Amino acid sequence: MQEFLNWTVDTIREDRLISPWLEEKKYEWTPLVSKNIHNLLERGFSIIVVTDKEREWFLEYILGNINSTKLNRPFLPYYDFKSFYRYIDTIKSDEDISYIKDMLSISFPNGYCFWYIGRSQDVRAVIPKVSKNSFLWLFDEEKQDAFNLKSSDEALDMKLLQMFRLYNKSVSASLFAEINVEN
Repeated sequence: MQEFLNWTVDTIREDRLISPWLEEKKYEWTPLVSKNIHNLLERGFSIIVVTDKEREWFLEYILGNINSTKLNRPFLPYYDFKSFYRYIDTIKSDEDISYIKDMLSISFPNGYCFWYIGRSQDVRAVIPKVSKNSFLWLFDEEKQDAFNLKSSDEALDMKLLQMFRLYNKSVSASLFAEINVEN
């Protein structure tokens, strides 16, 4: 079983579809992905995916590929937040957040965490940013315990696709005991 950081670097270098920019961010990337995969596979959490409006295409891409039969692995619990609460853009108060969290706690008794991709100041970021265990890919804010990107980056869409590719490979490698995300 390979150590996760080394496996990540090797995978970035070997996969011609993942650019070297991600290797430069390996110390930001590996702890966040490790925590997310641990929550998914070891703690039995469901992953609730949320994006800002501009990244809804990416949400569809994630959900269309995360459980692809081509991966030859069990289907994993990834869900679109809008399928639980369609009024995501109208969340205004702490009371709204509390009601939504109560609903999700009932729906996911083993636990859940958010995977948010988008602008930090978007209304859709509010719940993931205040929730424990969130996996955050934030734009235009330098936040600790988040993978920080710039929305003005011309290569942003390509970077998101590369990040997803590496993430998906990490999930498979962990699931098949090729890596240990604990280390």
